[in-house]
Amino acid sequence: MSGVMYTPMRASLRGREARPFAVMEVVHRVAGYQKQGRDVLPLHVGQPDAQAPGMAAKAADMALEDACSGKGGLGYTMECGIPSLRHRIARYYKEEWQEDVDPDHVMITTGASGAILLSSLAAFDAGDQVAIGVPGYPCYQNVLEGLGVHAVNLRLEAESNYQPNVKLLEQKFRETPFQGLVLTSPSNPCGTVIRKQELQKVQEWCRRNEIWLISDEIYHSITYGDAQCATACNMGDNVIVINSFSKYYCMTGWRLGWMVLPPSLVEPVKRLAQSLYISAPTLSQYAALAAFDCKEELDGHVQRYAQNRDILLEELPKAGFKNLSSAEGAFYIYADVSGLSSDSVDLANRILEHTEVAVTPGVDFDREEGRNFIRISFASSTETVREACRRLVTNQNWKKGY
Repeated sequence: MSGVMYTPMRASLRGREARPFAVMEVVHRVAGYQKQGRDVLPLHVGQPDAQAPGMAAKAADMALEDACSGKGGLGYTMECGIPSLRHRIARYYKEEWQEDVDPDHVMITTGASGAILLSSLAAFDAGDQVAIGVPGYPCYQNVLEGLGVHAVNLRLEAESNYQPNVKLLEQKFRETPFQGLVLTSPSNPCGTVIRKQELQKVQEWCRRNEIWLISDEIYHSITYGDAQCATACNMGDNVIVINSFSKYYCMTGWRLGWMVLPPSLVEPVKRLAQSLYISAPTLSQYAALAAFDCKEELDGHVQRYAQNRDILLEELPKAGFKNLSSAEGAFYIYADVSGLSSDSVDLANRILEHTEVAVTPGVDFDREEGRNFIRISFASSTETVREACRRLVTNQNWKKGY
């Protein structure tokens, strides 16, 4: 009404306090540079540069064609996903891990992000405390805090290969008791892998202390050298396994993931999913079903990542990056840049400005010490990685001011 003055509407405290991803600022700057015609090399994004595997794309084409011709539908599925995909995931655990999984315990989700939200809602109440490895993927802390769950930082160091162990857990638990633990292997941003024996010890310690273990396994099947992943699936009734079609399967934009749930959480997660998003994208589910039959194509990408990793581990020290994570899996190297800068955001900006190489500041992954680190992704082409290294080594202007 004319002349009436209203108090401005405002977002919730939760919304106002939600932390942005520093990498998104890099994404925006890269987009601006590209509009100017600048040749930016993307070592900042956490996604493969490859497209969805051929058979998956073809399956999606067929499903879409059937829907358009009236032969099939792409409406809602059951909240837990189409039965054929859940059975295929159960078969995957039998073939790859020799683990028997009940398809009824498999939940198809809208990406691993949807699984993070569902698992957090199903397992924890407001006021609970959940231990999260630091450095680590920031989404966990942001989601938990948004739900009123307190994130307990579990400081991980290079000496423990940036993975938790029972000794670290016992020390933190004495200081701050917690009801959950998030474990990621291979990890983001460090690319480190926990061995099966150590994973079993962690799970058993969690069970003795009545702690939920969320095992984030979205980078499984991407490992190098002697490193071997281990799944927490079937290790105990306190384990929630999260996986995704985004990383190994190169289907980031298809927004599809899955969970393997313990019996006590199957129905609660279903009920939560019904209200949150009804079901995961139907077209993506049909594509994902075919993706399991593309192993040769997908393993070819992993071989390329391995080559890229070797190049970076050899060339980055020449550019001044001295302390690098082991990068046993995933497609990241976490680099200690404390000898170059005390502000990783500014350093990333300088690198981008002077070399047109985009990297991610460590503050996304560690609010306290991340200013001393950057994350470098090697999911791009080998040509891109080689050229990025050449620029970092030969153009040292990004170091000026330190």
